[in-house]
Amino acid sequence: MDQSSFTAFATPAEPSKGSQGGSDGTMLQRTADSLDEQKLTPLLAQLGEEARTWRFAVAPNPCVGAAVLSRGKVVAKGFHRVFGGPHAEVEALAKAAKSQVDPDALDLMVVTLEPCSTEGKTGACVQAILKSGIRRVVVGALDPDARHQGAGLEALREAGVEVYLMEGHSELEKLSPHFLHWHAPERLRRPRPWVIAKWAQTRTGQLQPPEDIGEGRWISCDDSRSEVLELRGRVDAIVTGVGTVLADDPRLSVRTPVTCDQPPLRVVLDSFLRTPVDSHLFKPLHEGEAAGQVILLTVAGADAGRWRALEAAGAEIHGLHTEDGDHLSLREVETWLWNRGVRRALLETGPTLLNSFLDRGYVDQVRIYTGDVNGGRGTSMGTWLADASLEDRLDRELGVDAVLEGFVDENRR
Repeated sequence: MDQSSFTAFATPAEPSKGSQGGSDGTMLQRTADSLDEQKLTPLLAQLGEEARTWRFAVAPNPCVGAAVLSRGKVVAKGFHRVFGGPHAEVEALAKAAKSQVDPDALDLMVVTLEPCSTEGKTGACVQAILKSGIRRVVVGALDPDARHQGAGLEALREAGVEVYLMEGHSELEKLSPHFLHWHAPERLRRPRPWVIAKWAQTRTGQLQPPEDIGEGRWISCDDSRSEVLELRGRVDAIVTGVGTVLADDPRLSVRTPVTCDQPPLRVVLDSFLRTPVDSHLFKPLHEGEAAGQVILLTVAGADAGRWRALEAAGAEIHGLHTEDGDHLSLREVETWLWNRGVRRALLETGPTLLNSFLDRGYVDQVRIYTGDVNGGRGTSMGTWLADASLEDRLDRELGVDAVLEGFVDENRR
């Protein structure tokens, strides 16, 4: 059967005329007479395009859109909007439940990607669909992860739901290329977190303003700094270098009105344990402030006295190997983060460590705030930007700042 044909999963015990076996032994059946493919095709396309609005907020997760219908009319739409937040199916079902439509009349869900069947940061969408009582589901693409591919459809089918697969009607290469990169063989073989590099720069690309501007520290406007707090609340860890700690003495915290169930870890790459014991990282949290554990990644065998003093201050310290005798192996740092459960990390650091991550291909996504500031101090990121190849680039304005977002080209990683 052509992959682009409109197909449905049917039980092997109930084969119908024109059916054929799938690769897993499941019987596939043409269903042009069951649902109107010509009407569902544009709906899938519309859901996919709208879902892309949140591509930078959900990566490395896919852009997914879902709709709940009743008698051929859309009752509610849902989208995956933030990393760690409700999936598209759950949002669509919640909106449909609040509508004036009788729950028993909700007879179809259309979703751009196969519903998940396992629990992660959220519950399994398959269970939410089954709980809703909807008996027909149309899916635009299979999960590209071979470990889960087809599992969601099979779980729904086994529970008695009619599942229609419109393979090829949700093109992941266009809707979520970042998600395909996330599941590339090399990435699966040597897993590492999805890294978002965020920095604020002057018009000439310096990460430090002139000393007489922004207390010699601030480049971006208040709106941009508030947006960064939201980003911090949507990652598993914030990663910085000891140079940034010594220069800026940051908190790396999340503050109201931003809230998060699990504050991000605060990870400092500090080869020789130069982090001051009285730095702001170790100060008690203020009301309305949230922050994760302070973790120092250092060279194995670092100064024992400094080690004990920093542990007494509240740090958790881990010794790793170096790559040149002086600097931590970033590959080992990435592996450590992954093993700690970090799947999405925010890199907030100075140009030296930032360029090290970029040069090694360990940055997947960037968010760059260019402030209304001329001149500046230190290394400029202008050279990297001039040569950068970004996918799905988005340029926008926030207050007086220009904001650039994009996925780093797979060939540059």
